[in-house]
Amino acid sequence: MKLKKSLGQNLLIDNNIIEKITSLEKLNNQTVLEIGPGSGNLTNKIFEEKPKKIFLIEKDQRFYKIINEKFKLKENFEIIDDDILKFNLDNFAFKNVIVFGNLPYNISTQILAKFISVKKWPPFYKKIIFMFQKEVAERIVAKSNTTNFSRISILTNYRLDIIQNFNVSKNCFFPRPNVESKIIVFTPKLNYNYKIKSIKNLEKITNMFFSNRRKMVNKVFAKIFKDHEYVAKKLNINLESRPQELSCNDYFKITEFFENLN
Repeated sequence: MKLKKSLGQNLLIDNNIIEKITSLEKLNNQTVLEIGPGSGNLTNKIFEEKPKKIFLIEKDQRFYKIINEKFKLKENFEIIDDDILKFNLDNFAFKNVIVFGNLPYNISTQILAKFISVKKWPPFYKKIIFMFQKEVAERIVAKSNTTNFSRISILTNYRLDIIQNFNVSKNCFFPRPNVESKIIVFTPKLNYNYKIKSIKNLEKITNMFFSNRRKMVNKVFAKIFKDHEYVAKKLNINLESRPQELSCNDYFKITEFFENLN
């Protein structure tokens, strides 16, 4: 079967890595959601750990049929023929779910943002174990004042804690991708200091700043706030900073202040 480049299909085939991934959480008697199971290599190992229930979301009809055939005798699994970006996570009826995903590289940050943006918080999941292209992963885990610090670093930091990450060689996949990968393990933050009403506002604010990441934040601040110098002073923001020099908390403060004005 020919794998689709457009869907970013690179199957994880290394058993040592598969075992390492499934050992990141005790899966016995747990509810598991796996995104894009492909041919089911990781799924197979998850089943061995005897979870209570497995949900699989697969948009490629060919893999959907393969998985259905492979696991049809299992009572505790359900496969959903859908695109994760269109799937309504807010209606997911289970709690304390462990989420796995060897994500298509081209939409991995969109998928992560979707999980960050669920309306009900704490969310239905208690842990996320996602595989990313290494370059993207470095942006997710980046700290402020570093080259990789970006919008996805801030969005992730608002609602998730990164508790573990490790590299995965390109040799662990078929077909072999051109890039290295990285697993990141997330847990939802149950308490946070800033109450942002809509995560879309955090996305909007960070987008405005990082569209001009080489320039000082002064101009963007002036676009957002009428009396921008007063606001900057009140929030303790240096208007001569570059976007990557502000901390995650700075962006949360700015968004919170912006929401209270509107």
